[in-house]
Amino acid sequence: MVIVQINYRRPDMPKSEWDGRYSDETAAPFVNLPGLQWKIWLDDPSDAQLSGGIYLFADRKTAQAYVDGPIVARMKANTALRDLQIRVFDVRRNMSDITRAPLSLLTGVPD
Repeated sequence: MVIVQINYRRPDMPKSEWDGRYSDETAAPFVNLPGLQWKIWLDDPSDAQLSGGIYLFADRKTAQAYVDGPIVARMKANTALRDLQIRVFDVRRNMSDITRAPLSLLTGVPD
C-alpha cells in the first residue's frame, strides 16, 4: 500500500467561493481511479489557506500513475495553486495495524 500526500496553498478567495468548488462532480473522477482505495480531502480553516488530500493506493504502480497522470498535471499547471507539494510514501503495515488503521478492511490489497 502507498500513500500519496498532496498539499498546496489555495487561491486567495472568500471561503464560501472556495467551498462552492466542492461538489459531487469534483469527487467523481476519483471514484473509479485505478488502485485508489480512498481519498481524504483536507482544508486548513486558518488564514494559511492550506488544502490538499491524502490518498491510499493499492500499490506503487497505481500511485505513481496518479502522480504522473492528468489530474496532478492540471494541478501543476494551475497558477492559482501555490506551494504545491506531492509526496509518495510506503505504508508501514505492521505499525499501522497496531495503531488501528483500518487497512484490514480493504479487500484485494496486498499486505
